[in-house]
Amino acid sequence: MLRRFKLAAVAALTLASLAPAMAQDTKWPTRPITIVGGFPVGAGTDLYTRKLGQGLSEKLGVPIVAESRTGAGGNVASDVVARSAPDGYTFLFGTAGTHAINASLYKTLPFDVWNDFTHIALLGDVPNVLLVNPQKHPDIKTCKDLIELARKNPGKMNYASTGNGASGHLAGALFTKMADVDIVHVPYRGQGPAMTALLSGEVDFFFNQSAASIAAVKSGQARALGVTVSKPMEALPDVPTVAEGCGLPGYESSTWYGLFGPAKLSADIQKRMSEAVIEEISKPEFQRWLIETQGITPPSDPSQAAFEKVHKADIERWAEIVKMSGATVD
Repeated sequence: MLRRFKLAAVAALTLASLAPAMAQDTKWPTRPITIVGGFPVGAGTDLYTRKLGQGLSEKLGVPIVAESRTGAGGNVASDVVARSAPDGYTFLFGTAGTHAINASLYKTLPFDVWNDFTHIALLGDVPNVLLVNPQKHPDIKTCKDLIELARKNPGKMNYASTGNGASGHLAGALFTKMADVDIVHVPYRGQGPAMTALLSGEVDFFFNQSAASIAAVKSGQARALGVTVSKPMEALPDVPTVAEGCGLPGYESSTWYGLFGPAKLSADIQKRMSEAVIEEISKPEFQRWLIETQGITPPSDPSQAAFEKVHKADIERWAEIVKMSGATVD
C-alpha cells in the first residue's frame, strides 16, 4: 500500500513538473518571434523573411522580427539559434549554404548542422543565373560561346563569386570541371561587390542568385546565359538551363531556403509553426511573388519530413562538390 502511494506521488510530481511546459505550448505565442538570418539586410533571405513575417504575424497574433546576424557565411546566425532556448521565440532562416555546404567547407563549426536544429518547413528552391557583361563581351550570346572563348584562352578568363565556398563559387567550379575549361575564380565579399565587378568589367562572368539577377537582366546591364536548375525559370523564360544551353547534360547547382528552430523544440510548437508557414507560402499571391520577383521555385512539398529528406541528401551532395572544388575555410 505504501509502495503504491509513493508511485502515485511520483507520478503526480512528474505531471506537475510538465504542466508549465504544456501550458506554455498551449498559450504560444505570447510575445514577438524573431527569425534570425545570416545575410545582410536587403539580401534575398532578408526579403523573404520580411515577406513571410507579415503573414505569420497576422496568423499567430504577435510581431515577427527579422534580425540580421551576418558573418562566417551564415554561421554566426546559425550559432545564435543553435544556442537559443527551444521556447518557440527564435527561429533561423537557413539555406543550403549554411546547413549543407558549410558542413564540408569549414574545418570546424560551433554547432552541428543536423542535430542542433529542428526542421520547420522547406521554403523554396533557389537557382543561380550565369551572367556576363554584354558591354565587355558583346559576342558572347550563348553559353557555348563562353565555353568556346574560354577554351581558346586557358587561364585568362575569370569569374566572380560572393565568397570562397559560396554557392556561386561551387556552381562555377562544377561548370569549369564539366566544361573542361581553365578559368580563374575571384571571390568577393558578398553579392554587391561581385555584381559590381561583373558590371565594371573586372570579371568575365558570375553565377549569381536569381533574385538579384532578374533586375540586371531585364534592364540590359547583364546577359543571362543559363540557369542552374533542371528547367527554365518562369521569371526568365527565354533563358535555357546550363545543362541545355552549355551542352553539359546533368549539370545542376541550385540551393534551397528553409526555416529551422533550435533542437528540442516541442512537438506542439513545431507543428503549429510549420502549419502557419506552409499555409502562408502556399497562397497563390505569395507563390507569384516568389516566382516573378525572386526567381524562387516554391517547394512541391514544404513539410518537415520532406525538408529533412532534402537536407540530408544535400549534405552528402555538396560534400562531393566542395571536395571537387578544393574550397576550404579555416
